[in-house]
Amino acid sequence: MAKSKRSPYDALREEAWAANMEIPARGMALYTWGNVSAFDPALGAFAIKPSGVPYDELSRESMVVVDLDGRVVEGTLRPSSDTPTHLVIYRDFAVALGSRIRGVIHTHSTYAVAWAQACRPIPLFGTTHADHIQTAVPCTPYLSRAAVEGDYELETGKLIAASFGKAPGALDPDKVSMVLVGGHGPFAWGESAAKAVYNGVVLEEIARMAALTLQVNPRAKPLPEHIVNKHYLRKHGPGAYYGQSGR
Repeated sequence: MAKSKRSPYDALREEAWAANMEIPARGMALYTWGNVSAFDPALGAFAIKPSGVPYDELSRESMVVVDLDGRVVEGTLRPSSDTPTHLVIYRDFAVALGSRIRGVIHTHSTYAVAWAQACRPIPLFGTTHADHIQTAVPCTPYLSRAAVEGDYELETGKLIAASFGKAPGALDPDKVSMVLVGGHGPFAWGESAAKAVYNGVVLEEIARMAALTLQVNPRAKPLPEHIVNKHYLRKHGPGAYYGQSGR
């Protein structure tokens, strides 16, 4: 029997499939409420979950490969409706800014969505949050009527990108790996699809912790900066010492 011809996108589709299977495994979404993509800058394309397909029906072959012009280059199914948002994140961060982003996740996980629906950034209350980013989790404003009536998912990506970049005061997407879209929900990213999922799970957990913190003490204050910096830099700074070397 002749072997099936390998595609240059096989590894990318495998990575995207494995990452999408982590969404139900981590309890991050009901039904089909979430998607992950995996990006390869050398190929100029990303693989993403097909729209509306339950997780237990997914396979490597069902992942859809899309280029940075939004064209499907491999796959027989329709890609996630959130594909244009992922596209903008890769185009504006990984390509335009040269960031290390190679994976993006979007879900409707409960606590992160609650903060997004409240249109509030998640305050940095504790060291769990500080281990991952040194700021509150940003939250965008609502999309305008014109944006919603136009190319909604593309405009969602543009709204996210507007908070990041090289302008003074803009956030660095390599250091702030998560965001809430006002009234909608969370997006997170990382240097691989697996790392994007990890950051999405972290975002949901710190959203839950922050909500509980305010229940215990509605006047809770953000963590002092010197503790924030200690926890972040011991994992991410030039003198980082958390974990094992070479792993």
